[in-house]
Amino acid sequence: MTTLRHLQTAVACAALFAASGAFAATMSKSEYSAAKDHIGAEYKADKAACASSSGNAKDVCIEQAEGKRKVARAELEYDHTGKRGDAHKLALAKADSTYAIAKEMCDDKAGNAKDLCTTEAKAAHTKALADAKLIEKVGVARKDAAQDKNDANYKVATQKCESLAGDAKASCISAAKAQFHKS
Repeated sequence: MTTLRHLQTAVACAALFAASGAFAATMSKSEYSAAKDHIGAEYKADKAACASSSGNAKDVCIEQAEGKRKVARAELEYDHTGKRGDAHKLALAKADSTYAIAKEMCDDKAGNAKDLCTTEAKAAHTKALADAKLIEKVGVARKDAAQDKNDANYKVATQKCESLAGDAKASCISAAKAQFHKS
């Protein structure tokens, strides 16, 4: 279970970084297309490597390949657009693929050990989904707060302009509009 906890922690940290927009950058259409092709080729190679396994080990291997592909596609989309919504989708993809892999690993167990493994996997998934939802809401709240601050600062700046007259007042209001991105 220690490995599962480390994996969950890593997924949570990655989701936080992704959703914060810290590493988001847009890419060109040709880079996007090449990266998409690379993900497809990597998936085929990973899935082919699973052919040497059998039973549940093969199922786990295939689930890992599919999870890796889903996360890579979500990362690519986020890197391409840099949108907060795509960061949220990335966090969901990571949570879902981690859960699917963990659940598949539980199939090797039996009885209470299997039930416990499945319950822990589901709990970790629920926590990761909650973290993704929280990150999304925090992002929206930050955007709203920034807009509110900008509006308040604009109001103060225009109020200061009221003491002026003529061209000085017009110039002051024009500068305030430019500074606070008002039309």
